[in-house]
Amino acid sequence: MQGYKFKLQKLLEIRENKEEEKKVLFMEANREKQKVQQTLDKLEDNYLKYCSIDICSSTYERKIQQNYLNFLCSTIDATTVTLEERTQELEKKRQDLVTAQVQRKTVEILKEKQKKDFLEELDRIEQLQNDEFALYGFVRQNRR
Repeated sequence: MQGYKFKLQKLLEIRENKEEEKKVLFMEANREKQKVQQTLDKLEDNYLKYCSIDICSSTYERKIQQNYLNFLCSTIDATTVTLEERTQELEKKRQDLVTAQVQRKTVEILKEKQKKDFLEELDRIEQLQNDEFALYGFVRQNRR
């Protein structure tokens, strides 16, 4: 008897490779989103830090502080937009990954089902052979 050979094994391997590629892309997108999130957190911390500082010395220093706070505010807005873009990109990569996983799992389930059917057929053939051997043995015993 020869072993079970899945005819769509190459397709399964291709889908597994695609899934791995999608995982890598998803992790990269997640890393990029986390970097942007960290940058945004730092900017917000700086804004809160410099917003709470009261400079009472001169108008020039207050103007510098106000300009820096305005710069931080505009940078925070730009970073927030970038974060939203990265979040949308990450969600798209997540959907791609889920689709690739479903496609791989579909072929895997087909493989498991065919293997189960193959093993059941082998068991049936083996049972038929055992029944035949038992019948021959019974016939031999009754002839004597």
